[in-house]
Amino acid sequence: MIRRRHILAAPAALLPAAARAQAPFPDRPVRYVVPFPPGGLTDIMARLVGQKLSEIWSRPVVIENRAGGNALIGADAVAKAAPDGHTLLAVTMTHTVNATLFPNAPYDFRRDLTTVSVLGSLPLVVVVNAERNPARSLADLVQQARTRRLNGGSSGNGSPPHLGLELLRRAAGAGDNITHVPYRGGAPSVTDLAAGNLDVMVSNLPECIAQIQGGRLRPLAVTSAERHPLIPEVPTVKEAGQPTLEMTNWTAMMVPAAVPAPILARIEADTLAAIRDADVSRRARDGGFTVEAWDRARSLPFVTEETARWARLIQEAGLRAD
Repeated sequence: MIRRRHILAAPAALLPAAARAQAPFPDRPVRYVVPFPPGGLTDIMARLVGQKLSEIWSRPVVIENRAGGNALIGADAVAKAAPDGHTLLAVTMTHTVNATLFPNAPYDFRRDLTTVSVLGSLPLVVVVNAERNPARSLADLVQQARTRRLNGGSSGNGSPPHLGLELLRRAAGAGDNITHVPYRGGAPSVTDLAAGNLDVMVSNLPECIAQIQGGRLRPLAVTSAERHPLIPEVPTVKEAGQPTLEMTNWTAMMVPAAVPAPILARIEADTLAAIRDADVSRRARDGGFTVEAWDRARSLPFVTEETARWARLIQEAGLRAD
């Protein structure tokens, strides 16, 4: 009896890892780190999914915006967090680009993090200030870029808007006429464009749709292969004569790579249930997303392929962190 009581009283830290992994999850509030300011595409999707997860888990899922360092600060915090499943990371294509653009980052994207699910994808939109820029088409903008200097904003170095701007510069043969102005997120860059402090952006659709619908920004083309249902009158870049601008952004959830398999499986199953919920999916689509809701088997090779794809573009274009 004494021996049995001693075993039962053993601290959890001394139990086998498999036994600890079977403890109820989650057993406290969960942090969902968004490495961008509020209002951007990654933040929008994280809040939709996080709210539903809090209902599924009966635990608060707290969105923590940790912007800065070109999304490296927030990602590093999650990569070094306790691998117990209580810290989630919202990522976008930016993080696959960072893996090459910032070789001395404080964490290893390929080693320290693992993907739970690719949640949604979306096109980007070439937009200008509706009052201050006379361009009415992508051809007009290309002509501007060839004849005068333009300031192009983005949500940060290596972000999809930055890459889109680089593709625009190359397609237009604009040389150094387009100056890249990086911000600490999509929302502040779009706000500055609407205020007339920038000339152009290749913006993520969810971040600029309200300004487009409000008439403050003029969309010239979408970067997807097909027109988008929220702005069906806007041509694709291929229709506008610039097929090399075609690209698609996406957002996903990741966790520390060492999260135990049973907890990782629980997070995956519940995240897929959250994004596939009818109301969550509808609200995501209303915000401009295509809901993907891919499981890990599909998401893992996709993120690996994206990392390799953008590494090639960065090397070919000679891109660097400004």
